Amino acid sequence: MPEPTSPAQKPRHTAGSAAMLLMVSALLSGILGLVRIKYVNYIFGAGVAQDAYRAAFKLPDLVSYFLVGSAASVSLITMLNRFRTAGDDEGADRALSVVLTTMFVVLASVMLVAAILAPQFVRIAYGDTFLHDARGPLCIAMTRLLLPAQLFFFIGSMMSARLQVRKIFLYQACTPVIYNGCIVLGAVFLHKQLGVYSLVVGVIAGVIIGSALLNTLGALRTGLRFRPIIGFRDPAFLEWLRSALPLMLGVSLVMFDGIFFNRFAATDVGGLTLINNAKDLFNAPFNIIGPAAGTASLPFFAALFQQGRAFDFSSSVGRSVSRLFAVGMLVSAWMIAVAPWLMDLLRGGKFNRSNAAQTTRLFEIFAITLALWAVQGIYARAFYAASDTKTPAIAGTTIVVLSAPLYWLMFRASGMTGLAIASDVGILAQTATLAFLLHRKRLVSLAHLEFPELGRAAVASLAAFAAAAATVHFMPPVTTHPGDLMVIAAGSTTWGIAAFGILLALGSKLPAQILRRKAPAAKLA
Repeated sequence: MPEPTSPAQKPRHTAGSAAMLLMVSALLSGILGLVRIKYVNYIFGAGVAQDAYRAAFKLPDLVSYFLVGSAASVSLITMLNRFRTAGDDEGADRALSVVLTTMFVVLASVMLVAAILAPQFVRIAYGDTFLHDARGPLCIAMTRLLLPAQLFFFIGSMMSARLQVRKIFLYQACTPVIYNGCIVLGAVFLHKQLGVYSLVVGVIAGVIIGSALLNTLGALRTGLRFRPIIGFRDPAFLEWLRSALPLMLGVSLVMFDGIFFNRFAATDVGGLTLINNAKDLFNAPFNIIGPAAGTASLPFFAALFQQGRAFDFSSSVGRSVSRLFAVGMLVSAWMIAVAPWLMDLLRGGKFNRSNAAQTTRLFEIFAITLALWAVQGIYARAFYAASDTKTPAIAGTTIVVLSAPLYWLMFRASGMTGLAIASDVGILAQTATLAFLLHRKRLVSLAHLEFPELGRAAVASLAAFAAAAATVHFMPPVTTHPGDLMVIAAGSTTWGIAAFGILLALGSKLPAQILRRKAPAAKLA
């Protein structure tokens, strides 16, 4: 039975054009995210309410991470891609129905138990001091409200997997924009009536509308025939479980980095807010180049591997890593050069100049490893595309176990600055380990990295940083947000001219590649 034709099916393009669409989405979402951070800081500051709100996400995120998380969509994409390659759309729809329904029952049951045990989790995760001051009860209450939101996120991720297999990314591109938009609207219209709970209302609305509802409508428009089937012994569910189980049991620094932060930063009121502000602001540019490229690449990598095109698979991953690392280095140079003025934009209301300065220091340390955070996602997805979820799970778990003492030691030595440094060391170890294991398993050769291009990008990054830093250094001091924007604009302009000029002078292909992506992205958007 042919699938119905609809506007939703038109955006079927290459990994590059899909990545550009998701990058545009991440840019819009990032702008909304900055508005959200600014407004939330203005209302609540670095204190009890925001500390409790940020801490309330950890138990829901952990339950989702271990039960489904990335395993849900990653493993399902690989399985559905096999059905689609065989032309068995009916089998694919039945498999999706079984996995979604069965895991929904499991997830709902565990969420109920998690809600009961929320106080015990808060004690373990944040310590007795946090539990017994004003933050503890508030965190427990918000945790219980946020737990059901993971059910809707799960539905959305499963439906999104079906769309990704069909090279349709438009719905997924809208998801983060709607999510951040709902949180901002919740804060604007409800904070006087509900206080910090207004943010929770926004989160729940964003997940229901932006993830579950939107992606489900998209899947139905492509002809999905869903029917609830609970089947713990169903062959499709067991196949999915075998692939997903290593990801469920294994852990990754991508998740536990934040857990380590929160455990140690919770010692002082406001610490959670400051370090998470720095990480959120780091994630704004990271989400534009990292997850977007990783998400877009998985179905294409999986198709190459399942077609037996080993050389093309290896070279495609190497090329993606090289380009992403090059872009990451350039963006890091910009972030560090203009960091003080970016962070000063957060100042206002209950978020004072001292808070902004502390956030700046942490942000600059995080920014050094932007490229590593971006490419580790590509390397992990190369394993997933090859139907190997065990190796990255074991590697990730090992890195987390070895990193835990480092976070503790660095925090004891240098406080939150030490935590940021430990994060950089940990992601370096994780990225290098994944790259080495892919090479050793002869899946992705290190020889397929574009080393000359990486060298040109490194030179351009250093030159662009020097030019931007000199520009902002010689500008007159500013004390207002319009002044901050002027400094950022001047530094960014100098950075852009220097980066592109050096790249062109050295014969880099990167500027042409970036400009070529703009046309497909504009059509998709």
